[in-house]
Amino acid sequence: MSNLKFAETHNLVAFLGKPEEIDGFEEIIDYLNASYVQYALTVNPTIYTTCIKQFWASAKVKIVNEERQIQALVDKKKVIITETSIRSNLKLDDAEGINDLPTATIFEELERMGYENLTQKLTFYKAYFSSQWKFLIHTILQCLSAKTTTWNEFSSTMASAMICLATNQIFNFSKYIFNNMVKHLEGGVKFLMYPRFVQVFLDKQVKGMTRHKEVYVTRSHTKKVFANMKRLGKGFSGRVTPLFPTMMIQAS
Repeated sequence: MSNLKFAETHNLVAFLGKPEEIDGFEEIIDYLNASYVQYALTVNPTIYTTCIKQFWASAKVKIVNEERQIQALVDKKKVIITETSIRSNLKLDDAEGINDLPTATIFEELERMGYENLTQKLTFYKAYFSSQWKFLIHTILQCLSAKTTTWNEFSSTMASAMICLATNQIFNFSKYIFNNMVKHLEGGVKFLMYPRFVQVFLDKQVKGMTRHKEVYVTRSHTKKVFANMKRLGKGFSGRVTPLFPTMMIQAS
C-alpha cells in the first residue's frame, strides 16, 4: 500500500474559464458553470500527499446499520465516507438522480447528439462527436469518472451521465463515485483514487491538515484542451451538432 501512486490524468480540475481560445465553446462553458456538477468539476483543495496515502492504505468497506461505509484512519482520526457525505461535500444535489439509462435511450440520445458510429456495442468513442460535445465528454471523463486511461473511450454508464447532463436530468454522480471507491478497494487498491475529492472529505473531518508539508499539485485542464477538441477524429465527418435547447435555457 505504501507504493501507491497518483494517476496524473485522473480527477483533474476542469478548465471553465473564458480565454480567447474559447471561441466556439462558449455555450458548453456557460452550461457547465451553471450545472449542478460545477463545484465537483472545479474544487481544488490543497492536497496533502501523506494524508491521501494514509486514507487509501487504511480504507476498508464496512456495513453499519445496513449502510455501506468506507472507513479509514488519517492522523489517528477515524474518517467515514458514505454516498450521502459525498453528495453533501461535493455539493451534488443528486439523491433522486438516475444511475443508468435504458440501452435504447442511450442509442437514441447519442444519435441526437451527433454520434456517427452507432453499433450494438455499449462502448462509445469521443472522437465521433463535434467539438462542444467532445469537450463535455472529455471534461466529465477526466474530472469526475473513475478512469485513468483511454480517454477516447467511455462506457454506457458514462454515456448515461452525459445524456442526463444534456437533457436537463440529474445523474447520480454521488452513487457513481462511492461505488467506484468501493470497487477500487474490493478489487485491491492500485493507485490513489479521487485525490481532489478525498482531500475535500478529509478537510471536513480531520483538523490540522496544514501541518503536513508534502503537497500534490493536481493537474488541471489548460487552454490547449480547446484546440485538442477541435481536431477531427479519424472517421468523423466533421458535422457540427449543436447543444440541445435545454442546455441553452439553463445557461442563460
